[in-house]
Amino acid sequence: MSSVEASAAVLSPGVHRITLDAAGIPISGLLSTPALALPRATIVALHGAGMSAAYFHGRAHPDVSLLSTATRLGYAVLALDRPGYGASADALPDGQSLTDQADTVRAALADFTTDNETGAGMFLLGHSFGGKLALTLATEGEFRGVDVSGCGHLYNEDTETKMWQRNWGDLQLYPPGTFARAGAAVDSTPILELVDAAAWPQTFAELADRIRIPVRFSFAEQEKWWRTDDVALADLAALLASAPRRGLTRVPQAGHNISLGWAARAYHTSALAFFETCLLDRAAA
Repeated sequence: MSSVEASAAVLSPGVHRITLDAAGIPISGLLSTPALALPRATIVALHGAGMSAAYFHGRAHPDVSLLSTATRLGYAVLALDRPGYGASADALPDGQSLTDQADTVRAALADFTTDNETGAGMFLLGHSFGGKLALTLATEGEFRGVDVSGCGHLYNEDTETKMWQRNWGDLQLYPPGTFARAGAAVDSTPILELVDAAAWPQTFAELADRIRIPVRFSFAEQEKWWRTDDVALADLAALLASAPRRGLTRVPQAGHNISLGWAARAYHTSALAFFETCLLDRAAA
C-alpha cells in the first residue's frame, strides 16, 4: 500500500513525499493535491535521465514548480522517481528497460489509485527520457492524454554542442539559485537507460501508431538534443496519425530543462490548457 509522509522542512506546503508498492518494488515520488475534495484530474509526471521527481518542484522561484501551479488550478500531481531512482535505486541498480519501466509504473499507479482519488482520470507529462516512458505508457491503459517536453524522435547530430549546452541552453534562462539547488533534482543515470536512449528513434517508430490518446510535444526554443526543423516535425506528426489530437509547440525563452527555467510557468499552464481540451473532447464524445 502507498505511504505518504510530510516533509515540511524540505517541501512546500501541500507537497508530500510518497512511496508506492509496484509489485514489490518501492517507487518514491512527490504528491501534491488541491484543496478540493476531488481533483479535477491527476497528472503523472515523469522526469528525465539523471534527474528525480524534484525536477517538477523546482525551488529557485515560486513560478517554477509544476506541482504548485497545477494544484492551484485544481489538479493533483504525482511526480514519480522513475524505476532505478529514489527508493527503487537499491533494488534496481542498473535501472530497467523502457518496457519494464512501463510495467513497474503501471503497478505503482494501481497501488496509488487504491488510496487516492484521481478525478477525471490520469494524464501523463514526461520530460526527456521521462517523455520516452510517457509515450510508452500511452500505448496502453486509460490515460486521458500525454504531454512531452525535451523529447523528439530524431536526435540532433550536431557534435559541436557541449553537453551543458544540450542540457541547459543559455544559463540566463534559469532563475538565480537554480544550479545551487539542482542537487535535489539531480541523480545518477542507470546504465539500462543509456542503451534504450540509443535505440529510441527505432523504438518510437514502432510504438507511435499505437498511441491512440491526445498527444502534444513541446520543444524548447534552445532545444539541442532533438531535431526540431519543419521536416522533422512534419514526420513526427505523420507517425502519430492514430492519435485523436496532436499538438506540436515551441516554448520561447527556454532550454532543454524547461520545467526548471523562467519559461516553466508558461509551459506548465499551456500543458494544463491542453489537458483541459482533452477533458472537453471527452465530455463531448
